[in-house]
Amino acid sequence: MCSPEESALLRLEEGFSAALAHINSLVLQPLLSAASELSELQGAGCLQLLEQLHGSTQQLCAVTEDSLCSLRERLRHPDSAGLQSLLLLRDPDRVLQAHMEYIESYTNCLVVQAFQKAAKRRSEYWRGRRKALRQLLWGVSPEGSVGTVLVQALRQPLAHHVQQCVLQLLSLSGAIGERDPARELVVRAAVLFGNLESFLRQAVDQAVATQGLWHTLSSRLRDVLCTPARRLLQDSHDVPVTATPLRAERVLLFDDALVLLQGHSVHTFDLKLLWVDPGRDGCAFQLLTPEDAFSLCAKDRQGQAVWQWKVTRAVCQALRGKKDFPVLGAGLQSSEPPAYRCGAYTFCAEGRFCRATYEGEWQRGRPHGKGTLKWPDGRSHVGDFCQGLEHGFGIRLVPQASEDKFDCYKCHWTAGSMCGYGICEYGNDQVYKGYFHAGLRHGFGVLESAPQGPQTFRYTGHWERGQRSGYGVEEDGDRGERYIGMWQGDQRHGPGVVVTQAGVCYQGSFQADKIVGPGVLLSEDDSLYEGTFTRDLSLVGKGKVTFPNGFTLEGTFGSGVGRGLHTQGVLDTAAVPPDPSSTRKRQLGLDALPVESRWQGVYGPFWDFVAAGCPADLQEAMLGFHVQSSRELRRSQEYLCCTRTHPEDSEGGVADTLDELLRHRQPEALQQYLSKALSHPLHPLGKLLRTLMLTFQATYVGIGANKHLQGLAQDEVKQHARELWAAYRGLLRVALQRRGHTLEEEDTETRDLQVHSVMLPLVLPSFYSELFTLYLLLHEPEDGLYSQGITNLSLFPDAKLLQFLEVQKHLWPLKDLRLTSNQRHSLVKDKCFLSATECLQKIITTVSPWEKLQVLERTYGEIEATVSRLLGQEHKLPMDDLLPLLIYVVSRARIQHLGAEIHLIRDMMDPSHIGGLYDFLLTALESCYEHIQREDMRQHRLPGPWDPREHW
Repeated sequence: MCSPEESALLRLEEGFSAALAHINSLVLQPLLSAASELSELQGAGCLQLLEQLHGSTQQLCAVTEDSLCSLRERLRHPDSAGLQSLLLLRDPDRVLQAHMEYIESYTNCLVVQAFQKAAKRRSEYWRGRRKALRQLLWGVSPEGSVGTVLVQALRQPLAHHVQQCVLQLLSLSGAIGERDPARELVVRAAVLFGNLESFLRQAVDQAVATQGLWHTLSSRLRDVLCTPARRLLQDSHDVPVTATPLRAERVLLFDDALVLLQGHSVHTFDLKLLWVDPGRDGCAFQLLTPEDAFSLCAKDRQGQAVWQWKVTRAVCQALRGKKDFPVLGAGLQSSEPPAYRCGAYTFCAEGRFCRATYEGEWQRGRPHGKGTLKWPDGRSHVGDFCQGLEHGFGIRLVPQASEDKFDCYKCHWTAGSMCGYGICEYGNDQVYKGYFHAGLRHGFGVLESAPQGPQTFRYTGHWERGQRSGYGVEEDGDRGERYIGMWQGDQRHGPGVVVTQAGVCYQGSFQADKIVGPGVLLSEDDSLYEGTFTRDLSLVGKGKVTFPNGFTLEGTFGSGVGRGLHTQGVLDTAAVPPDPSSTRKRQLGLDALPVESRWQGVYGPFWDFVAAGCPADLQEAMLGFHVQSSRELRRSQEYLCCTRTHPEDSEGGVADTLDELLRHRQPEALQQYLSKALSHPLHPLGKLLRTLMLTFQATYVGIGANKHLQGLAQDEVKQHARELWAAYRGLLRVALQRRGHTLEEEDTETRDLQVHSVMLPLVLPSFYSELFTLYLLLHEPEDGLYSQGITNLSLFPDAKLLQFLEVQKHLWPLKDLRLTSNQRHSLVKDKCFLSATECLQKIITTVSPWEKLQVLERTYGEIEATVSRLLGQEHKLPMDDLLPLLIYVVSRARIQHLGAEIHLIRDMMDPSHIGGLYDFLLTALESCYEHIQREDMRQHRLPGPWDPREHW
């Protein structure tokens, strides 16, 4: 059975539904019609506000009708429809939302006096409707102004309905039993409507106060500040307060902004970007904004407390994006506004950010975290900020004024300027990858032009304050030359080597980009000139030319337009011819450019990182970030991002790297760990090695692939191995320090042993291709003679070759075969010492000198094993017997460029092997190589048809 309270609730809802219908037809429809007739100047915004109110009224009517339906269904079928079926109890939040939307629309109209403005258009109409309006009013004189009557007519039915709902719900909660499951729902609905009643009163009071404020301001200030949704929360005319150091005649706190009025000037501060610093002394508290910091000072502590409390609550409300419910400040005290926030702000003060709009994360009035800066001139910056400045990784676009292009900087920033590693793509298609300091290129970096540009160039080397300074390599595509040497003030300055596309090499000194003093010039035919030069390496002044045949020409050289080279001097044809190999193998740059000082700009950032204790936040800035591909890098300009692959938890990544170092200190484990680390693009050692590979290729590939630079390259590879071993030790020292231990110092002998036995074999493969090319060029003549000898010896059948090499017949493996003469002739040629031949051929598939020496050792073992099987007993070959057999195996292996292989092994082998077995075997191989080059080896021919039966 339904209670009387439910019937009363039904009548209340029916009355409110009828009142809403009257409001719609009697008030809203005529107001909308009148507002539509107003001129744009008179009724600006009124029509839109009244339409919103009309829409919220319709929504409230719909919710009320649904509530009525649920009540009627309950009254008709009380047994099947319980109290929980009532909309007020089943979905009170929906009912509450409809009421609040109506309140917001109504108070928006109230703030800007939309009712009064629309009513003036049809004053006669409203005077004739006073009697009808009186049905909607309680306690309001019908003789008041039409605007006042309309304001009350739109509010009182709602206020009355909410108040009565509270009473009826409380009565209903008292009428049902304590254990009734619906009682909790009834109590909750009563509380919500009680809060709604308080909210309505406060919302109307704020709207009335805000409306009254506009009358106290000038029309200019009113036009600036007045918006329908804005509400006044506090006025310094009510509770006096002053702003210092900013002088303000009046302080106004709205629900979205704090406003300081000073004459005709208006200073508006968005509450979302306002930080309250609680006052500790006196009657003041500080406020922080993106560009200003000021204090609000009250006359007494009570006034200070009121303002500080209201400002704090208003900031919290603004950050939540909605008004407090039930009322501002009711209930438990909310937490303080968060120190970290997100928001947008346009800077006005002079400075780098003037007129720029920042959108992103803030802390205490300063950009802090991730954000985006955009200037009106098209510049933009996306990245990390710290205390108001760019700090961390960031991408900046700077448009070019003359063309529809821009410069793109993907760099690390410190305190507002580029500092650390970065990649910059300029509008002229040049690209710089390297380090910065104070916004300028500083440290190691690579600047190169577009591959298809009109003037191609590339500089790889050191920079100081934006200029090329220190050791660097420049390739000039227009002039077809490469410069390797020292720089100062963006010019060639100091010792250097120039290599031209024509094969000409120069070594000398430069000053202010000009060649000064004497120098050395090596031509492609190995002629040597010592003297002075012009800028384009033309011979001029006193000098001496030494020709490959030993002739010398000493005198004064010069050239003129169309005259070629001319000289006055002495030609000496009686000089003793020099050793061709020494003339051909002259090396440049070894003394002038010490290997220890060439690429310190690469190692400098790494040692800074180690000296700082390997902090995770500096890992990218100091060691560079890894970009997947240059294509992704260029595409990333459009999206202001950079695809960087690095561990999400960088702190964990660094810690894991250092922990892994400690777990792999034993020799075998260390070798495996270093191999993995050097091959990993994100490991500090791997990053170092990749940068060194880049410098090596920039120096010795293309034009730089010149035989006179082989010594320079060889020393460089060894130095890189030493530096990378020191880098490993540096990381190991930090790892031990993190655990409270120290690293024992190693002596020079131990260090050299580790470098050659551990690090060099791992590092050499990264440089092998370029380095071996230089060895090929340097030893090309000897390898040519060797190839002729191999070609000639390949014509010999096995038995004839063994005879020619004077191998003792008891060491010939031919007697192993028990075949006919014809079969023996066809098979012996392919089978004799085959295992040793196949073993030696593997020397070209290895890179490490140690591995090549192992191949040589196994080859020697295969030769001895074959001889031992032949003799039926263990047999050690003396040098006199080994050498001809080794020559036989070498001739059958047909290894191309064996001279280059031998010299690379000799130059790169571990010094500890000198005088040992490996040294002996390599010396034997060298003897074979030299023996095959002999003229009798290259020109000996078989006398005629050969019958293998004569050897049996």
